[in-house]
Amino acid sequence: MARYADVIIDISRGQLDKSFQYRIPAELEETVQIGSQVRVSFGSARRKITGYVIGISKQPKLEESKIRPLDGTVRDSIAIESQLIALAVWMKDHYGSTLNQALKTVLPIKVKAASREKKSLRLLLSLEEAKAELLAMRARKRHSAAKERLLEALMKDESLPWELVTEELSVPSANIRDLEKKGWLAVESSRSMRNPLETPQKSGKRIQLNEQQKRVCESFAADWDLGRRGTYLLYGVTGSGKTEVYMKMIAQVLSQGRQAIVLIPEIALTYQTVMRFVSRFGGQVSILNSRMSAGERSDQFERARTGEIQIMVGPRSALFTPFPKLGLIVIDEEHENSYKSETVPKYHARETAIERARLAKASVILGSATPSIEAFFRAKKGEYSLLCLSSRVENRALPDCQIVDLREELKAGNRSVISRRLGQLITDRLKKREQIMLFVNRRGLAGFVSCRSCGSVIKCPHCEVAMTLHKNGRMSCHYCGYSMPVPTVCPVCGSRFIGGMRAGTEKFEEIIRQAFPGAGVLRMDADTTRMKGEHKRILETFANQEADILIGTQMIVKGHDFPNVTLVAALAADLSLNSSDFRGAERTFQLLCQAAGRAGRGDKPGQMVIQTYQPEHFAIVDAARQDYVSFYEQEMAYRSLMSYPPAAHMLVVQVMSDLEQAAESAAALLADLLRRARPGGRIDGPVRARIARLADVYRQAIYIRDENYDLLIEDKNRIQDRLLKDKSLRAVNVWFDFDPMNAF
Repeated sequence: MARYADVIIDISRGQLDKSFQYRIPAELEETVQIGSQVRVSFGSARRKITGYVIGISKQPKLEESKIRPLDGTVRDSIAIESQLIALAVWMKDHYGSTLNQALKTVLPIKVKAASREKKSLRLLLSLEEAKAELLAMRARKRHSAAKERLLEALMKDESLPWELVTEELSVPSANIRDLEKKGWLAVESSRSMRNPLETPQKSGKRIQLNEQQKRVCESFAADWDLGRRGTYLLYGVTGSGKTEVYMKMIAQVLSQGRQAIVLIPEIALTYQTVMRFVSRFGGQVSILNSRMSAGERSDQFERARTGEIQIMVGPRSALFTPFPKLGLIVIDEEHENSYKSETVPKYHARETAIERARLAKASVILGSATPSIEAFFRAKKGEYSLLCLSSRVENRALPDCQIVDLREELKAGNRSVISRRLGQLITDRLKKREQIMLFVNRRGLAGFVSCRSCGSVIKCPHCEVAMTLHKNGRMSCHYCGYSMPVPTVCPVCGSRFIGGMRAGTEKFEEIIRQAFPGAGVLRMDADTTRMKGEHKRILETFANQEADILIGTQMIVKGHDFPNVTLVAALAADLSLNSSDFRGAERTFQLLCQAAGRAGRGDKPGQMVIQTYQPEHFAIVDAARQDYVSFYEQEMAYRSLMSYPPAAHMLVVQVMSDLEQAAESAAALLADLLRRARPGGRIDGPVRARIARLADVYRQAIYIRDENYDLLIEDKNRIQDRLLKDKSLRAVNVWFDFDPMNAF
């Protein structure tokens, strides 16, 4: 039976969703696959051009006689283009988007950005000819001083930068063009690649690995030498030296002519972190970050494609660096939810990296002190290889963690955000001239309601997540739609100390300054780091010990290494614990462990204080003990009971419209479609989204859970087919989010 290839003709002109069908000749059956670059006859003139295969099927879209055959495949075609196109097709099917959206995500090399040109002037005359022309100009005594200066300068150095000539020699561009027309000089231009790291130098310093680090590296090296390419979960406690292990593995891959991508959450992509890679690998390294211009980003991708660099360090988007010989992808802090895209296609960097590595025959390293439940679940199932670093480098002790019960503080009459014990410890550290980090755990904050007396939180009786407080005085669940008024007394203990829980770093900073007037205090949050360079300035000020206390959100606990910090405190651990989605406990555990990891990284022992209204919660208790395995087992029991990922997969279908009624009716229609197609499926909703209206767009959500991911893809396809066929649904937009990282 004949097979047909869907071919996109020119991926650089924006016609990314327009494909043309060609028949695959028998002699090409074995070689043509998705991503292959092929030669085709195009248009009425039958021009011979190239294209890329984005789909293969057995069904012709036209009459058989009108479908032309492929002319052939392109030998020595750029494999990276084929790989990225194949990856885009996979993302389209796996996450639910148009091919256009997927291609624009994975082909950043096609983003049009003004390249920076480097122009120079080169003398075409011999020295004797130039000297003669110079004397002739002077003899004529015309206004030619600028031209004379230029000719004199070119006689000394026969090639000069354009900027030097026009700025320092003050030669107008019109004079340059006159001499160019005469054939005296040539204006030459070349593309100047921006280098965000200036001129990086290797330090030559090598860190000696300890026995645990050596064993982990040797295990990876043995697999690599045998040609085994897989996914590894590197589970190492904070301060265990994971970065040194990454660099050893990267060196192994580079030594065999391959390249590496290192993904780091944007929030942890600090100067300090990047410089560790630069000092080891020098000019082989480049970086990406969100503050770079389109031209700077384009240059870094071009440098990677041409082999000028071998290692790219950056956030999620760096995953699509066009390395032609990719050998290793490292995802540091793999548990971070910033690795999940919040724009269509809503891909997760972890799964997408594994697919890209499969296409490139590369390996993937997932590193974390607090692995995501999904990653550890797959490691326990044997899908990933588990590598462990169970102790800190130089056998430094993990910080001593204390839990402070804020309910007891309230009973004792202390209503401050600073517990009595924390106040004592801060005073002690200030006397010793040691530094303190105060962490405000605001992630996931969505206005939950809790009791200050007993610590209980109002939860949905059906979904076991915190109810979200709305401005209308009611609470609702964003998984099933259950709603209730805010109680005036605690339903558990009867206390009237019940209400919404909110907090801000600015308020905390004010309290700290009042309580410790002699201390130097820095605040680091979204407000204080708006300006370019402020993030780096605050961290450098603290690193230079020009301040005693650093207070901030989660951005202060990511990957920083301050040897003089001996005390870290979480001022309000409950804030993320009671977020309105099922990952609240996991995020709390991870953040508290990361925060504790900032203390005692030097020669002095560290201490951690966790202030909470729920001191008995397993996420708090296990974080204080740094006991990941205990936390994992309890959290997985809860996920299994409620069919939450990774025990089952979840698909959120978000329906949006400018008209509230249109969003509601379309969501109800689609939910009914799914229930009729799969009567036994677990489908909740539709319900109003957590933010029910955003920018005057109304939003509804449908939640689908199933252990079989393929069944969720089928549900997605059913909805997409219905959207194409049903004219009544044209007033709505529909987004798909598989295994969401945030509540809707």
